[in-house]
Amino acid sequence: MSDMYPHSTPETQARRRALAPEPLKAFQEFSRRVFADEALSQQTKQLIAVAVAHTTQCPYCIRGHTEGALKAGASPEQIMEAIWVAAEMRAGAAYAHSTIALDVLKTAAERS
Repeated sequence: MSDMYPHSTPETQARRRALAPEPLKAFQEFSRRVFADEALSQQTKQLIAVAVAHTTQCPYCIRGHTEGALKAGASPEQIMEAIWVAAEMRAGAAYAHSTIALDVLKTAAERS
């Protein structure tokens, strides 16, 4: 990653722990439980996380969950397909939200 998104280092992790140990502990436990095998497998959950990370555009999440998906047994093809699902959803949201702009255009035309 570039300097814009520096790597998380042991020093960074120690600083987070020192500044807020209890919330960090709670977050780590929450994450562990969320990604445990339940109704969805860890692999499926990691593929969902890869897609969501691309939608939220978090470089740390993209890296971490891509690695997590591989570790959970996802193939490169599955990971790329999850990314395409995210791309479609993001594009679909822009298309769906065009309703707002169209409503503004209609209201503006009616005022003219």
